[in-house]
Amino acid sequence: MKQYLTKERLEELKSELQKLKKEGRVEVAERLKKAKEYGDLSENSEYADAKDEQARIESNIFKLENMIRNAALIKKSSAKDSVDIGSTIEISKKGKNFKYTIVGSNEARPEANLISNESPLGEAFLGKKTGDIVKIETPSGKTEYKIVKIE
Repeated sequence: MKQYLTKERLEELKSELQKLKKEGRVEVAERLKKAKEYGDLSENSEYADAKDEQARIESNIFKLENMIRNAALIKKSSAKDSVDIGSTIEISKKGKNFKYTIVGSNEARPEANLISNESPLGEAFLGKKTGDIVKIETPSGKTEYKIVKIE
Protein backbone atom coordinates (compact mmCIF):
# COMPACT_ATOMS: atom_id res chain seq x y z
CA MET A 1 0.00 0.00 0.00
CA LYS A 2 1.36 3.41 -0.97
CA GLN A 3 2.51 5.68 1.84
CA TYR A 4 2.16 9.32 0.80
CA LEU A 5 5.03 11.27 2.37
CA THR A 6 6.71 14.61 1.94
CA LYS A 7 10.42 14.58 1.17
CA GLU A 8 11.14 15.89 4.68
CA ARG A 9 9.10 13.14 6.37
CA LEU A 10 10.77 10.46 4.22
CA GLU A 11 14.19 11.74 5.33
CA GLU A 12 13.05 11.67 8.98
CA LEU A 13 11.94 8.05 8.59
CA LYS A 14 15.24 7.06 6.96
CA SER A 15 17.15 8.73 9.79
CA GLU A 16 15.02 6.99 12.42
CA LEU A 17 15.58 3.65 10.67
CA GLN A 18 19.35 4.08 10.63
CA LYS A 19 19.35 5.04 14.31
CA LEU A 20 17.36 1.94 15.23
CA LYS A 21 19.61 -0.32 13.14
CA LYS A 22 22.85 1.11 14.47
CA GLU A 23 22.18 2.32 18.00
CA GLY A 24 19.01 0.45 18.99
CA ARG A 25 20.25 -2.98 18.01
CA VAL A 26 23.65 -2.41 19.65
CA GLU A 27 22.11 -1.20 22.92
CA VAL A 28 19.72 -4.13 23.17
CA ALA A 29 22.51 -6.59 22.32
CA GLU A 30 24.55 -5.15 25.22
CA ARG A 31 21.55 -5.46 27.54
CA LEU A 32 21.04 -9.09 26.49
CA LYS A 33 24.73 -9.86 27.03
CA LYS A 34 24.68 -8.37 30.54
CA ALA A 35 21.41 -10.10 31.42
CA LYS A 36 22.81 -13.49 30.37
CA GLU A 37 25.65 -13.00 32.84
CA TYR A 38 23.11 -13.03 35.70
CA GLY A 39 22.55 -16.74 35.15
CA ASP A 40 19.23 -18.59 34.98
CA LEU A 41 17.29 -17.04 32.07
CA SER A 42 13.93 -18.50 33.11
CA GLU A 43 13.65 -16.14 36.10
CA ASN A 44 15.74 -13.29 34.75
CA SER A 45 13.55 -10.19 34.40
CA GLU A 46 16.38 -8.14 32.88
CA TYR A 47 16.72 -10.71 30.11
CA ALA A 48 12.95 -10.81 29.51
CA ASP A 49 12.82 -7.00 29.36
CA ALA A 50 15.75 -6.89 26.92
CA LYS A 51 14.08 -9.52 24.70
CA ASP A 52 10.86 -7.47 24.72
CA GLU A 53 12.83 -4.36 23.76
CA GLN A 54 14.58 -6.30 21.00
CA ALA A 55 11.20 -7.42 19.60
CA ARG A 56 9.91 -3.83 19.72
CA ILE A 57 12.96 -2.49 17.89
CA GLU A 58 12.79 -5.18 15.21
CA SER A 59 9.07 -4.52 14.75
CA ASN A 60 9.73 -0.78 14.33
CA ILE A 61 12.53 -1.49 11.85
CA PHE A 62 10.19 -3.71 9.82
CA LYS A 63 7.44 -1.04 9.81
CA LEU A 64 9.84 1.74 8.80
CA GLU A 65 11.38 -0.36 6.02
CA ASN A 66 7.89 -1.06 4.63
CA MET A 67 6.90 2.60 4.82
CA ILE A 68 10.07 3.69 3.04
CA ARG A 69 9.79 0.95 0.41
CA ASN A 70 6.18 1.94 -0.33
CA ALA A 71 6.73 5.70 -0.15
CA ALA A 72 5.17 7.91 -2.79
CA LEU A 73 6.57 11.41 -2.55
CA ILE A 74 4.09 14.24 -2.20
CA LYS A 75 5.06 17.14 -4.36
CA LYS A 76 3.61 20.57 -3.84
CA SER A 77 0.72 20.54 -6.21
CA SER A 78 1.39 22.74 -9.23
CA ALA A 79 -2.11 22.23 -10.57
CA LYS A 80 -4.21 24.74 -8.73
CA ASP A 81 -7.44 23.85 -10.53
CA SER A 82 -8.38 20.91 -8.28
CA VAL A 83 -7.48 19.59 -4.83
CA ASP A 84 -4.90 16.79 -4.71
CA ILE A 85 -2.49 15.35 -2.16
CA GLY A 86 -0.02 18.13 -1.42
CA SER A 87 -2.54 20.91 -2.04
CA THR A 88 -3.03 23.65 0.51
CA ILE A 89 -6.60 24.82 0.49
CA GLU A 90 -8.45 27.72 2.01
CA ILE A 91 -12.00 26.86 2.93
CA SER A 92 -14.91 28.75 4.38
CA LYS A 93 -17.22 27.27 7.00
CA LYS A 94 -20.08 29.41 8.36
CA GLY A 95 -18.27 32.61 7.38
CA LYS A 96 -14.92 31.65 8.93
CA ASN A 97 -11.91 30.77 6.79
CA PHE A 98 -9.50 27.93 7.50
CA LYS A 99 -6.38 26.66 5.73
CA TYR A 100 -5.51 22.97 5.43
CA THR A 101 -2.84 21.00 3.64
CA ILE A 102 -3.79 17.56 2.33
CA VAL A 103 -1.08 15.02 3.27
CA GLY A 104 -0.69 11.25 3.54
CA SER A 105 -2.10 9.49 6.60
CA ASN A 106 1.35 9.10 8.18
CA GLU A 107 1.88 12.85 8.29
CA ALA A 108 -1.57 13.93 9.37
CA ARG A 109 -1.58 16.32 12.31
CA PRO A 110 -4.97 18.06 12.47
CA GLU A 111 -3.72 20.40 15.20
CA ALA A 112 -1.18 21.74 12.64
CA ASN A 113 -3.84 21.87 9.86
CA LEU A 114 -2.33 18.84 8.09
CA ILE A 115 -5.23 16.55 7.21
CA SER A 116 -5.01 13.06 5.79
CA ASN A 117 -6.12 12.24 2.29
CA GLU A 118 -7.87 9.24 3.89
CA SER A 119 -9.81 11.23 6.50
CA PRO A 120 -13.47 12.00 5.76
CA LEU A 121 -12.63 15.70 5.39
CA GLY A 122 -9.51 15.19 3.27
CA GLU A 123 -11.17 12.59 1.09
CA ALA A 124 -14.17 14.85 0.50
CA PHE A 125 -11.94 17.69 -0.78
CA LEU A 126 -9.92 15.57 -3.23
CA GLY A 127 -10.71 16.42 -6.84
CA LYS A 128 -12.84 19.46 -5.96
CA LYS A 129 -12.30 22.90 -7.50
CA THR A 130 -12.29 26.48 -6.24
CA GLY A 131 -15.86 27.55 -5.51
CA ASP A 132 -17.13 24.00 -4.93
CA ILE A 133 -19.33 23.35 -1.92
CA VAL A 134 -18.37 20.20 -0.04
CA LYS A 135 -20.93 18.62 2.30
CA ILE A 136 -19.65 16.28 4.99
CA GLU A 137 -21.69 14.21 7.43
CA THR A 138 -20.49 14.84 10.99
CA PRO A 139 -21.80 13.57 14.33
CA SER A 140 -23.68 16.87 14.72
CA GLY A 141 -25.18 16.72 11.22
CA LYS A 142 -24.16 17.87 7.74
CA THR A 143 -21.48 20.54 7.54
CA GLU A 144 -20.84 22.62 4.42
CA TYR A 145 -17.43 23.88 3.35
CA LYS A 146 -16.76 26.15 0.41
CA ILE A 147 -13.36 25.93 -1.28
CA VAL A 148 -12.12 29.51 -1.48
CA LYS A 149 -8.62 28.96 -2.81
CA ILE A 150 -6.29 26.12 -3.86
CA GLU A 151 -2.54 26.63 -3.54
